[in-house]
Amino acid sequence: VAAAAPILDDLRLQCATPLPLLRHVAGAMAAGMRTGLAADGAGELKMIPSYVYSLPTGSETGLFYALDLGGTNFRVLRVQLGGKDKRVVDTESEQVSIPKEIMHGTTEELFDFIASRLSKFVAMEGGNFQLQEGRKREIGFTFSFPVKQTSIDSGILIKWTKGFAVSGTAGKDVVACLNAAMERQGLDMSVSALVNDTVGALAGAHYWDEDVMVAVILGTGTNACYIERTESIPKLQHLGLGTGNTIINTEWGAFSDGLPLTEFDKDMDAESINPGEQIFEKTISGMYLGEIVRRVLARMAQESDLFGHSFADKLAEPFVLRTPHLCAMQQDNSEDLGEVESILHDIIGVNQSSVAARRVIVEVSDCIVKRGGRLAGAGIAGILQKMENDSKGLILGRRTVVAMDGGLYENYPQYRSYMVEAMAELLGPRDMEHIVVEHTKDGSGIGAALLAAANSKYAAAQLLA
Repeated sequence: VAAAAPILDDLRLQCATPLPLLRHVAGAMAAGMRTGLAADGAGELKMIPSYVYSLPTGSETGLFYALDLGGTNFRVLRVQLGGKDKRVVDTESEQVSIPKEIMHGTTEELFDFIASRLSKFVAMEGGNFQLQEGRKREIGFTFSFPVKQTSIDSGILIKWTKGFAVSGTAGKDVVACLNAAMERQGLDMSVSALVNDTVGALAGAHYWDEDVMVAVILGTGTNACYIERTESIPKLQHLGLGTGNTIINTEWGAFSDGLPLTEFDKDMDAESINPGEQIFEKTISGMYLGEIVRRVLARMAQESDLFGHSFADKLAEPFVLRTPHLCAMQQDNSEDLGEVESILHDIIGVNQSSVAARRVIVEVSDCIVKRGGRLAGAGIAGILQKMENDSKGLILGRRTVVAMDGGLYENYPQYRSYMVEAMAELLGPRDMEHIVVEHTKDGSGIGAALLAAANSKYAAAQLLA
């Protein structure tokens, strides 16, 4: 284990996130936001307008649907809204897995498959769910792929990601594709809002608590969005929006300015499917934390007798160690670190390990997770500081809620506390006491249905207060 010590010392040094570094990251995040708002393609942060100008207020009534397409499953949901007093009267949802051949088929095949399942779901409507007389059903569409959004209810697919290889969709309006497929199914329904999952999470949280100003997803991947004043968005001035608010999707995973990166990060990035892209995401999100730790352990096993004289073959397998494994190891408070031992044995195939070696592994995990959590906190502080400076002090002096969603935030207590601790260091005790960081109730699922309601063709335009 002694030979692993210099590697651990180096790692601690390179992953350190002292306050001056966090200040730089928060400042760079705020500056990057301004650059992205000034012009498209001007900086790392895309700062994509959501075209949401009316957020749900709680007074919405009626039956609305949501479709969430973001990976190998999609979810359909319906919600009956009862206005200010009753709020959500009832909700029902169903998850459908998408067959491999459809993920590799044509645009029509994919959207026909979705529309047919949606049609079956609509056919089972009953009980508390009632469509108002003379109305067509409306649906909010959460679509978590790169889209060039052109209005609240249209967006052009830039490219498929996450293992989808559907031909003929790129360059097309995905809302038109879905509307056409619903028509082919004889389903009388139309899309009234196309939303990014982070935007949906913000809308869902804002419905329950009007002080929600920012939503952050920290799961497999990561993103953040927030409520911006339309007059602070130079690149939208030509639309003549006047004064009001809208939601901006930062796509903050692409941020990279001043991050403390190690050789392990650089190697992982170089071997990834998108080298040089999504550096912030690769440093703070759930998909990558386990892999960075695996790379450190592999180096330690090569250069020292961390695991005796054996080098476990499985340790050379990219992504074999997942973030939930790190989490389980960090919750192990036993004298002999038995949980760490069993994860080493089951996941990495290490047959014998000393207690000292197990301690080193927990230390390595803590190093990477602490850096990730603190950088995430600095990113959030940067967003809040940008909002504060632009509004001349209207944000931090009053209750402001940051809605959090995603498995990493939800399931990893150490990550959570490192994140909040960094925010407190940056914002200071006085401002921090007004900031509420809370986990959202099923963010993007119901959020899309609520945005469909707020942007309903039947609703009197309720502009964002």
